[in-house]
Amino acid sequence: MAMNEVYSQTTAPHPESVRFTVPSNSLDSLRFVVKVCEVLLSLDVFLLVLIGSRYMCMGTVYLYLLISATTFFSTLVLLIFLSTKLHTRVDAVFCSYLDLCYTASAAPLFLIACIVFLIDYNKEMIVISAAACGFLTTVVFCVDVGLFLMFNDLPWKTDRTSEPGHGDSVEWDGPPGQETLTTPLLE
Repeated sequence: MAMNEVYSQTTAPHPESVRFTVPSNSLDSLRFVVKVCEVLLSLDVFLLVLIGSRYMCMGTVYLYLLISATTFFSTLVLLIFLSTKLHTRVDAVFCSYLDLCYTASAAPLFLIACIVFLIDYNKEMIVISAAACGFLTTVVFCVDVGLFLMFNDLPWKTDRTSEPGHGDSVEWDGPPGQETLTTPLLE
C-alpha cells in the first residue's frame, strides 16, 4: 500500500481564509495606508521623544510620551481589528462608530500634546523633529477623519431598517399566534 493512500490530505484549503481583508466595508485601501502611516508616525514620535527627553522638562515629556504611546498602540489594535476578519464578528455600525470617534479624538489630543511639548521648547534638533512629527501625525489623523466622512456616512445616521438585529422587533402582519417558521417542520 502506498503512503499517499494512507496519509492523504483530509482538509481542503479554503481560499477565503486570507488573514487580511483590506478592501472591506470597514476599511478601504486608501484608509488602510493612512492608518499604517498613523501607526508609524506615532511610533516615530514616541521614539524621538524618548531620545530627546534628556533635553526637556519631564512633565511635558511624560504627557507627550503618554499620548504618542497610547495612539500608537490603540491605532495598531484598531488597524489589526479593521483589517482582519475580526470586524465581521461585530456590528458594522459599531466598527464605524469606534473608528470615527477614536480617530476624531486622537487628532486634537495629539495637537494639544504637541503644543504643550513646544511650550517647553529648546533648540535641540531632536526636540524640533519630535514636534514636527507630532504635528504631521495630527495632520494624518485629520486626513483620516476627512476620508472617513468623505466616503462613508455617519455611523449614527445609517439605515438600519433592512435587517433586524439583536433585540429588534420583527413586524408580523398575520393574526397573533399564527407566526410560521421559514421551513415547515411537518407537512
